[in-house]
Amino acid sequence: MVWGAMSSAGVGPLCSLRSKVNAAVYQEVLEHFMLPAADQLYGDADFIFQQDLAPAHSAKATSTWFKDHGIPVLNWPANSPDLNPIENL
Repeated sequence: MVWGAMSSAGVGPLCSLRSKVNAAVYQEVLEHFMLPAADQLYGDADFIFQQDLAPAHSAKATSTWFKDHGIPVLNWPANSPDLNPIENL
């Protein structure tokens, strides 16, 4: 499993995951990879985070993590991987 991020401001690092991804593992990835990348790409500017509806992404604990960090998440329709731009990257 690989986690990555892209935006109009640039790309973030790739993170190779060797374990099964649950909400706790996903939140660690967000903490150690997404937050630094967002800070580097956006600084103090606002952004909206997009993710699909994988179980680790839609867990209540993950939703709470985003709220606690003040990061808005784009509402995303179920079963729509063809709409996700990172799938083509």
